[in-house]
Amino acid sequence: MQKFEKWTKTYEQLVKADQQQPLPSKELERLALSAYLTGRDDESFQSWERAHESYLAGEQTAQAVRCAFWLGLMLVNAGQVARSSGWFARGERLLNEKQIPECAEQGLLLIPSALGVLAAGDSEKALQLFVQATRIGEHFNDADLMALGRLGQGQALIQQGKVAEGIKWLDEMMITVASEKVFPIARGIIYCAVIETCRKVWDLGRAQEWTSTLTRWCEAHPEIVPFRGQCLVRRAEIIQFHGEWHKALEETNDACALLSRPPGEPAAGEAYYRKAELHRLLGANEAAEDGYREAAKWGKKPQPGLALLRLAQGQDDAAETSIRNTLLEAKNPAKRAELLPAVVTIMIAVKQNKEAAEAANELSRIATQFDTPYLHAIADYCQGAVLLAEGKSQQALEHLQKALKLWEALQLPYESAHTRELIGQVYRVMKDKDNSEVELAAAQWVFEQLKAMPDLERISALLKSKPHHPSHGLTLREIQVLYRVAKGKTNKYIAGELFISERTVDRHVSNIFNKLNVSSRAEATAFALLHKILDDAQ
Repeated sequence: MQKFEKWTKTYEQLVKADQQQPLPSKELERLALSAYLTGRDDESFQSWERAHESYLAGEQTAQAVRCAFWLGLMLVNAGQVARSSGWFARGERLLNEKQIPECAEQGLLLIPSALGVLAAGDSEKALQLFVQATRIGEHFNDADLMALGRLGQGQALIQQGKVAEGIKWLDEMMITVASEKVFPIARGIIYCAVIETCRKVWDLGRAQEWTSTLTRWCEAHPEIVPFRGQCLVRRAEIIQFHGEWHKALEETNDACALLSRPPGEPAAGEAYYRKAELHRLLGANEAAEDGYREAAKWGKKPQPGLALLRLAQGQDDAAETSIRNTLLEAKNPAKRAELLPAVVTIMIAVKQNKEAAEAANELSRIATQFDTPYLHAIADYCQGAVLLAEGKSQQALEHLQKALKLWEALQLPYESAHTRELIGQVYRVMKDKDNSEVELAAAQWVFEQLKAMPDLERISALLKSKPHHPSHGLTLREIQVLYRVAKGKTNKYIAGELFISERTVDRHVSNIFNKLNVSSRAEATAFALLHKILDDAQ
């Protein structure tokens, strides 16, 4: 197979030839492959079935089984689990009934069994199956089987908590993929799986490296449709981490359009979630909420982003409830590591410092287990945030400075700015005005460059504020609403001025009344003036 085969041209030539005379088995395989790679899934599945039957008619059972395997694997990716299971079962039955001597296809059919066991949480049994499959691949020098087996071994080891050992297997497997003739479908699946696995353990360096590899592969084969959407999602996330938010938003828009077109791909959920996260960070709350809803439709749980959005909207109870329930459901350490920073943020906001500390401590243990720079940094950041909330300024400063050093080494500007903001607050508590203003101003500048409006509003108010005036539990947005209520503005006027919906303003006003224990706009205004809540409001 040529390195840069023109798949659309191949597909058209094979369709034309097939119309004149039914294609032989091998050419039916090429037709199935070219149809799949150019986005013609249903035609591809039909061609795989024809190739399978053609091989059986020619008593080439092993090749027929291989067709059943690829068809089953593609159906899994398409979300057609029952149909895929049927093809895997047919492959196994044929090997048993025909009493085929040992062959690579026996190893290939171990892969779906191992994946099922791994998904069920039995990583030890899965590892045994992946090792067995890899050995069969090595015996028959089957590049596809060796690559898939090594991928599975790496994933199983990581699920066992042996992250460093698992990553080594993934690195070796990726070299195999790059240097040997691996089937294009396997290559795309492997690239995406490795990127996802590295991302789950927060190994952002490897995730970025392999995303770049996938991008180059997609660019070398511009007609390939599968895998391109996943590539866009992960590339958008990496671009976001490095501070180009509007460019990342363009990538996620493309990914959403590509992955959601009929019949759609499950990865669309991740694309919509990433889009929602960017809108949340930019302060476009209603667009963010729409994105989280779309993500949920595609099977992606919209947490922790949705809980953080609720916190930003002043819905503290909703934020606390949803993040608690989501954490209870999460058992996998990698998933919990994704949720715990939000748990810390929300619990500090609702004055549940003990639970925030428990979450920060658990995150520190996971960071030690996975041993990646990002997790060490976020763990130190969370410890610093908790210690600051507890009034332990010097200890907080030590953790935050460690986190900042790691963020800067990773070149993550948003995370660096957030950490510098907390460092500025620590210096403020320590009565070190100069260092406090330096750190806060540095964070403010980054937020300005990113156009992170909620963060920019918060830190700008902090720089202007006099810290001895309590907010009485009001969020920055609620203070902004209260400031306008005190000036006699209507909810409709406030909504237009703050670029939020009138319904959102209604909710903020209700929250203000509850937190200040008042029942009217006049009482709220009087309370705010008496307690100087509005002295620095914008």
